[in-house]
Amino acid sequence: MKYRLKPGRLAVLTALSACSVAPLGFAQGTDSLPEVQVSGSRTSDSYVVPIAVSGTKSEAPLRDIPQTINVVPAQVLKDQNATSMQDVLRNVPGVGLSTGDGQRDQVFIRGFTAIGDQFVDGFRDDALYFRDLSNVESVEVIKGPAAVLYGRGSSGGLINRVTKKPGIDVSDVSFTANSTAGRRAELDLGRGAGDGAVSWRLTGAVERGDGFRAQQFIDRTAIAPSMELRFSSDTKLLLQADYLEDRRVMDFGIPSYKGRPVSVDPGTYYGARNARDADFVQTRVVSTAATFTHRFNEEFSFRNALRYYDYHLNRNSTNIASNTRVNEITGTMQLGHSHLDRDENGWFNQSELTQKLKLGQTSHEILYGVEFGQQSKDSLSAAAANLPGTYSIFNPVVPVVNPANVTVNNRTFGTYDTFGTYLQDTIAFNDQWKALVGMRYDSFKQKSDVYGIAGGVTTLTQLSRTDAAYSPRAGLVWQPTETQSYYLSWSKSFQPSGENFALAANNADLAPENTRNTEVGAKYDFWDNRASATVSVFRLERDNIKTTDPTTNRVVPVGKQRTDGIELTFNADLKQGWKVMAGYAYLNAKITDSIATDGSVNFPGTNSQQVVTVQGKRATLTPMHSLNFWLTKDLGSGFTVGSGANAVGARAANPGNTVILPGYVTADAMAAYRTAKYEVQFNVNNIFNTGYIISGHGSSPNLSLPGAPRNFALTLRYHM
Repeated sequence: MKYRLKPGRLAVLTALSACSVAPLGFAQGTDSLPEVQVSGSRTSDSYVVPIAVSGTKSEAPLRDIPQTINVVPAQVLKDQNATSMQDVLRNVPGVGLSTGDGQRDQVFIRGFTAIGDQFVDGFRDDALYFRDLSNVESVEVIKGPAAVLYGRGSSGGLINRVTKKPGIDVSDVSFTANSTAGRRAELDLGRGAGDGAVSWRLTGAVERGDGFRAQQFIDRTAIAPSMELRFSSDTKLLLQADYLEDRRVMDFGIPSYKGRPVSVDPGTYYGARNARDADFVQTRVVSTAATFTHRFNEEFSFRNALRYYDYHLNRNSTNIASNTRVNEITGTMQLGHSHLDRDENGWFNQSELTQKLKLGQTSHEILYGVEFGQQSKDSLSAAAANLPGTYSIFNPVVPVVNPANVTVNNRTFGTYDTFGTYLQDTIAFNDQWKALVGMRYDSFKQKSDVYGIAGGVTTLTQLSRTDAAYSPRAGLVWQPTETQSYYLSWSKSFQPSGENFALAANNADLAPENTRNTEVGAKYDFWDNRASATVSVFRLERDNIKTTDPTTNRVVPVGKQRTDGIELTFNADLKQGWKVMAGYAYLNAKITDSIATDGSVNFPGTNSQQVVTVQGKRATLTPMHSLNFWLTKDLGSGFTVGSGANAVGARAANPGNTVILPGYVTADAMAAYRTAKYEVQFNVNNIFNTGYIISGHGSSPNLSLPGAPRNFALTLRYHM
């Protein structure tokens, strides 16, 4: 059987990788290797990525996967001078940005929170911290439920970081300075194996600086060594380690007034005057991973991957007191201070066998997988009584806070045991018709010892539950030509109680929430595969959403959320040096059934509580319309220029939709001069100095973060 690829398709390179678990996504015959015809190749600076690993846990052409998968490649990260996951995910349609309590990366995908849906090289990475990009090659976002391969979670989708790995010769150092007094240095060194058996790579970053927000600071160090041992052309062992230390101001943003974020200078800070000592979040994350791959023959290959991580969080914050509301008459608020320690560690092991076979006229690539994991998550929370007095929301004179003046009120010890087994079959009926079907079974066991401390008295509550669930997936692909692909897919996932946080007495007896996604779409290739476009139409529904009964104050499984949407993307590497990455999303995300109410704000201009029902309201932090666009042009002689824009519609800040974050449009630009030895790059963000709110909390009306005003960054990069 012949497998022909058009000029420029990167998949031809992966077809030659002997150690890849599943290099082509859909199986070929077992009687011979596929014929590969190469007349061009996509370089590493491409904006067009024809393959991804997240959708099938193998290197598969995106046109063969019946699901929306967005990839932000390395060159886009470089051209935009992206320094955070928030910077990256602005390039992905259908993603809403969250403040993450000022302590973590967090987004909403297609209207659903993705707080626990961060992955790295296919491993769950649900610790609550800000990731660093120095070791990231690309970011892949799977849209819709993905529990069939990854287990619990992923209502709206998941985010998988693909790390930089050994195998190439690279010697890069860079330094970036920005107009808000930030400095960042990065290192990327590596040597390919050549004729030897060992290749290695070392990446790292050091970042120091202030920011546009008063009291803002960051102190970050990251380092990630890796090594690949090649025992033969069929057998390899990849060893990786990662260390990250991050300390920064814990910024909860600004309060609301009369249904909108209060109109103040974007640098206005509502925490402690001594924020460096009283309002900081410090995280330390250490991880190691070992991935063994072996190809037995043309039919069978095996992969075993093990990852261990250790995480510590020291969180201290001063912000508007959680049990109060803004006084709309006096324009004042109360402040509260709290402290949280989290200590986590855990491991996951994935064993996968891939089989290629031919049954009659159909070709199959079958993935057999099993995953084990165990996590320990301990936390200690403490708080002070609300700080005395009130503070203006228009011109706050914030207090000096003693961070030691808190009282421990809760201590929790939690364990999480994961077992999952999965089966996936990618089927090629002929050149035009393909299918992807799969099923996963999960057993997720949780235990929590909760120590409540009040009035000097400690009480112990022991909680446990085990959830078992099946997560199916099915998709059909029709490809009438080599440049057209149409698909229909359906998938399902589950979200157990205490998925990311410890079980509590009011949710330990509740069944998991269930999410279903039905999607139709099309994927097109243009101009000798130098451009690609996608369109998808979907309905995403989540049942058994847990809400609070207003009469009993108990959490009950009553509620349903639905998102009907359309997403469009266009990526291109055009002639004459033009590159484009663009996307658009229309999301009609609503709470269709809920008994919950929201009383988090007062009636405008009064001090009377405004209580509204949540049913029928829009999902928080989810704009109905959003657009991203980025364009660069190679001018020749080493010069490149680029510009782009992000347009985001109005978003609801809280479930009752009583506070709205206004829509906005921002524009950015870049210019670079690049030679074989060095590069100089200049980026301007928010060219027109637009005032806007970039992210919110998702459940509170008062924790919304202003976007940065106009700022500049100069990067010098040297290739040794």
